[in-house]
Amino acid sequence: MGGRQEASGPGGGCGGAGVSARALESSYGQGPLTRRILECFLGRALKKVEGDQRRRRGEASVGGGGAGASAHVLRHACRGEGRAGGVLTPPPRTHRPGVACLCQASGFTARREACIPGGQACACHPFLFLLEPGFQQFKVAERLHANWIRLYLESSNSEVLVSLGAKVRRQYLDTLRTLSLSLSRQVAHYDAYSMAVGTVVVLEVLVLLLLSIPQALSSEAELDVPLSSPVFSLLFYLTSLALLGLHVMVCTSAGRSCYFCSLPWPAAGVVMLLVSALLCVVASALAKTFLDGKLLRKSPAGSGSRWSELELLILLGTVGHVVSLGASSFIEEEHQTWYFLVNTLCLALCHQVYKNCFPGPDRGLQCCPHMADVCDCVAATLQGRKPGGDGAELWGTHESPASLATRPGHEKWVLLASPWLILACCRLLRPLNQTGVQWAHRPDLGHWLTSSDRKAELSVLAALSLVVLFALVQRRCSRASKIAMALGLLGVYCYRAALGNVLLPWRQGSKDISQGIVEARFVYVFVLGILFTGTRDLLRSQVTTADPKVRAAGLWELHSGLVLLAALLLRPHNLPVLVLGLLIQTVMARCIWKPLRHDAAEVTIMHYWFGQAFFYFQGNSNNVATVDVSAGFVGLSTYVEVPAVFLTAFATYTGPVLWASHLVNFLSSESSSGSALRHACFCYALICSLPVSAYLVLVTSLRYHLFIWSVFSPKLLYEGMHLLITAAVCAFFTAMDQTNTKSQPSSQDPGK
Repeated sequence: MGGRQEASGPGGGCGGAGVSARALESSYGQGPLTRRILECFLGRALKKVEGDQRRRRGEASVGGGGAGASAHVLRHACRGEGRAGGVLTPPPRTHRPGVACLCQASGFTARREACIPGGQACACHPFLFLLEPGFQQFKVAERLHANWIRLYLESSNSEVLVSLGAKVRRQYLDTLRTLSLSLSRQVAHYDAYSMAVGTVVVLEVLVLLLLSIPQALSSEAELDVPLSSPVFSLLFYLTSLALLGLHVMVCTSAGRSCYFCSLPWPAAGVVMLLVSALLCVVASALAKTFLDGKLLRKSPAGSGSRWSELELLILLGTVGHVVSLGASSFIEEEHQTWYFLVNTLCLALCHQVYKNCFPGPDRGLQCCPHMADVCDCVAATLQGRKPGGDGAELWGTHESPASLATRPGHEKWVLLASPWLILACCRLLRPLNQTGVQWAHRPDLGHWLTSSDRKAELSVLAALSLVVLFALVQRRCSRASKIAMALGLLGVYCYRAALGNVLLPWRQGSKDISQGIVEARFVYVFVLGILFTGTRDLLRSQVTTADPKVRAAGLWELHSGLVLLAALLLRPHNLPVLVLGLLIQTVMARCIWKPLRHDAAEVTIMHYWFGQAFFYFQGNSNNVATVDVSAGFVGLSTYVEVPAVFLTAFATYTGPVLWASHLVNFLSSESSSGSALRHACFCYALICSLPVSAYLVLVTSLRYHLFIWSVFSPKLLYEGMHLLITAAVCAFFTAMDQTNTKSQPSSQDPGK
């Protein structure tokens, strides 16, 4: 193979006439091996070129010189001509119908991109990568690099070397970008049309929620969506016709299959009508807002608007979390973001408690004069009232929290110590489960407790956690529910002992270890009993009697049933997470929210933040591998789809669900206005919609990112499931608000 072989005439196996293989060698590489491969592979094809070169001159000329001859040779090789004579021509691969490819058996077409249909390389031949734009750019960069090395060895002018080196570097970078884009387009094909339609719908809903903030957080808490006028307007029909025409044009000209185009035409028409209606509603709401002057009218309190530390933290924390979703590293370590936000929230609450216990000169942050109206609007939104008006307060009186200074000394010190207690609980939970990517390999307290030689310590911790859990939950339960809760928690410990996770004093060894199906079903009976009792009380408060105490008791029964179910599904080393979560809820309700008289919007956002933090305290992350699928088989001998999906989802989102349940209980028992639940429902929907909407736009724009499947896609699955849970929570809020319209709750002590 080291010697040179010339064309041997018509009968030769390697060689040909008309176009020399030296042109291919000079264009696509040097060396005996490369020359031998090209000569043997294209031997008979080179001979065929001589006879057809004049007849097909116009079709074969893609470029000049050797590049054009090479393209013409590769065309004939793709057609499979010259099978004899040692030519190694593989059969052409299949292609997408309707795409003109030069490698098809019917012949070649006069196209300047040769075997590159639609800008993508045709992969029917092993050597067609030679015609890739990226490969051609690489050969140019290689020649420039060789020239630079030659000039460097000749000790030429330094300025010429620097200039040529910069050109070589630029050429290499352009080559890498071209190759990366070509590879991404060939490997990953996205349904951009369907993604765009879904993103538009989500953004329209988000804009409608943002424009509805003044109405939804007013004293009436009524969201007036103008539906009749936009639907019968000319803009609606024109937009519908334009979108339907666009849909027909895209679906009839699409080269690949599209999910939205595969839908039946009536279904696609309904979606287009929905998009048009939402667009018209958003335009109507925007015009109404600015024409009425709600955002431009000067507020009486506008000149004196002051921002508290808590309001600034809520605003900046929410915006900062949404912005951080654009980076893959922040998504992998999102738990650090929530830990930071919760810890900062505790410090802000500590400062607020200190200012109210020891009043001094007001040092609030003054807004700029030209931003007074905007500051008053946003501050009023965070405070749950309408700008320029008196909104509905969560508490019955407008008493200032400055009355904390008149409390006895021991109560004052308990209030001062409560934020630090919450901060200490959060710090204790952090080393329990290492999550994320960067530090997930490090041993944590959970691994230490679940090791085989630490069963005694885990048994003691689980028993103490169940006892404290009963003490925290039973305080507002009925007598029957207390008994059911005690027996259910005992069944939880027996279930874990049957699996061999914890020890029983009267059983030694592991010979009696079973699947624990009987024990788990024993606990399920008490869970269903407690949930049935709570539902019965809620129905009785709505149908037969209007007693708010019965309604509050029913809500707490439902919360207790969910706590018992969570204790059954969580791993034994995660029981302290559940206990400390209930402890933080109790401390926040007694020592922070009620004494400081936070409004419904602030309380809702705090519940959402703590729910997200406890999602990661459990050991979850944005990686699908951290989902505990064993929770879907608790009490089941075989796989049953519906119960398994429900149990797995509840075990994964225990933190957000329990904090949302506690929010309903707290607002129902403490609010003196019927609009508190409506304010909370709107704020909860808005605070969950912001990151989901922004993340959909980011994922759509970053679909060719290197980590799109390993980082961004799993996070999108988590966000989608979280959105479903948010919808269920908002539906529960709405149902409780309908009940609240018949029976206005009275102020009760949350500790009773």
